[in-house]
Amino acid sequence: VMLLAIDVGNTNIVVGLYDGKKLLNVWRLATNKERTSDEFGVFFLTMFQNAGLKPDQVKDVIIASVAPNVMYSLRHSIRKFYNTKPILIEPGIKTGLNIKIDNPRELGADLIVEAVAAYNMYNGPVVVVDFGTATKLSAVNSRGEFLGVVICPGIQVSADALTQKAAKLPRIQLAKPKHVIGTNTVDSMQSGIVHGNVGKIDYLVKRIKDEMAENGDDRSKIKVVATGGLARLVTEDMTEIDDVNGLLTLEGLRLIYEKNKSE
Repeated sequence: VMLLAIDVGNTNIVVGLYDGKKLLNVWRLATNKERTSDEFGVFFLTMFQNAGLKPDQVKDVIIASVAPNVMYSLRHSIRKFYNTKPILIEPGIKTGLNIKIDNPRELGADLIVEAVAAYNMYNGPVVVVDFGTATKLSAVNSRGEFLGVVICPGIQVSADALTQKAAKLPRIQLAKPKHVIGTNTVDSMQSGIVHGNVGKIDYLVKRIKDEMAENGDDRSKIKVVATGGLARLVTEDMTEIDDVNGLLTLEGLRLIYEKNKSE
């Protein structure tokens, strides 16, 4: 009996196929609000055929989405091709966490799912740093309380903004330059964006740990885990990251599915 876990981001859709706790396959496609339910269906069928699988082997589908404009086609496609109604990460679903923010309904599905995975996998207080379209830092304390979030412009978003707003600055490839002091425009921009994000995120993590420690968490036990498409670019130079886990969202979806499937 297989579970399809789908993470719908602003830039990419990541699809994971689980057999019990075992992740069999991961597929990615670009988030495109113009895509029809049949186009999603062709993607699913092709991926399944390539893996030697049949759609009717999937019993359930669970989705976390931060891109509402693709959901109509995606849900319709799942009903059509898998003959099942997807479970959505939305208010009312059981997560095992106590969401302590002002308005729990406004918390992004991706952040909930990552926090559930990190809290369960690292068994205690955790800070999740998600390097996605936006860079988001979420804090969960030792009691399983989701304390809140820091949201920054994403690494690619920062680079795009520089190019758009400064007439003489070119579009650059995101890469880490050898030196912090750049001797040409491209190196200078890469340094500011990549090294600048290393410093910024390290500083924010330290401040988050300070506040968690003030409220009773043992600072030495707070684990910091990075995820998201651009994590590898900056984390190797960061002093505050304990682990990089690109599959955090899929794992969180599987855990939430286990908590809710009896219903």
